[in-house]
Amino acid sequence: MTLAIPKVELHCHIEGAAPPALVRRLAARHGVDVSRLFDEAGDYAWADFTSFIHAYDGAAAVFRTSEDYALLAETYLTASAAEGVIYTEVFVSPDHARRTGIPYADYIGGLIDGMRRAEAAHGIVGRLIPLIERHFGPETAVEAAKTAVDHLVPEVVGFGMAGDERMFAVADFAPAFRIAHEAGLPLTCHAGEILGADSVRAALDALPLRRVGHGVRAAEDPALVRRLADEGIVLECCPGSNVALKVFPSFAAHPFAALRAAGVPVTLNADDPPFFWTSMGREYQIARDHLGQSEADLMAITATAVEAAFCDEATKARLRARLSTGAFPSA
Repeated sequence: MTLAIPKVELHCHIEGAAPPALVRRLAARHGVDVSRLFDEAGDYAWADFTSFIHAYDGAAAVFRTSEDYALLAETYLTASAAEGVIYTEVFVSPDHARRTGIPYADYIGGLIDGMRRAEAAHGIVGRLIPLIERHFGPETAVEAAKTAVDHLVPEVVGFGMAGDERMFAVADFAPAFRIAHEAGLPLTCHAGEILGADSVRAALDALPLRRVGHGVRAAEDPALVRRLADEGIVLECCPGSNVALKVFPSFAAHPFAALRAAGVPVTLNADDPPFFWTSMGREYQIARDHLGQSEADLMAITATAVEAAFCDEATKARLRARLSTGAFPSA
C-alpha cells in the first residue's frame, strides 16, 4: 500500500514514464514496429545504460501527435495522483520532438493539455522542464535551447540536460545553458549517476545550477558533499533507478541517507518509472523501508522538494498549503 504522505516529484522523463501498454497501443495506431522493445514478460527490454537509452528512444518514437502526448501526460499524472503526488516536474525534449517530426509547440501543447486534464480531475499540478540530450552533442543542444526559449509558456519552469553523461564535457554545453539562463529559466543537469564525483563537480563549475539530476555519486568525495550542503544544491535522487541500473548494488549501499545527514538537500523521484519497475509511491516506500527514513523524514523531504521546485511562488504557496492541511490524495 502506498504511504499516505504527500509527494512532490522533480525528476521524471515524460517519454520514460510511458506504460508499455500505452506504447503498444500507439505503436499499433501509427504502424511502428516495437516487437524488439519488450521482453517476454511485456516489460521494456534493456541490459545496461546504453541499451536503456536505446529502449527509451524506441518508446519515445511512438508518440506522433499532440493528443498522443496529452494522453501520456494525463496517464502518468493520474497514476501519480493515486499515489499521493501533488506536484510533478517532467522533463521534455525538443530533440525527441524534432526526431519524431512533431512541431515543438504541438509537443508541449499536448503535454500541457494532458496535465490540465489530470489537474482538473485529481488536483495534481504538472510543469515542464525542457532538456538537452547530451549524447546528441553540443550543437544540437544550442538548437534545443533556442527552441525552448522561443516557446516559453507558464508551464515551462526550467531547463536542464540529460542523456549519456559519458559523452562530451559538460562545459561544451555552457552556450546552450547560457541561452536558457539569460531567458530566466533555473537550471538542472544530470551528473554523478553513471560517472563519479568529478562529473558533479564539473557540472557545478561549468553551470549556474540550482539542482543536480541524481548527483548521488558526489558521496564519493567528502569535500564535494560539503560544497553541495554549503551551496544548498538540491539533488534529484532516484534510488529505484540507481539500483536498477546498478549504479549501486543494493539499497543498503545507496548514499541517500548519508547525503541527507550531511546537510545536502535531497528529494525522491521516479526517473523513468516503468523502465525501472518503480513509481513515486515505491520510491517513498524504498526510502522508509531501506534507506532509514521515518514518515516525518519523508514529509520533510517533500517540503524540501516544494522549496526546490522551479514553479512560481504562487504555485509553491498552494503546495505548502496542501502539505499543512493534508489536502492530498491517499491510497
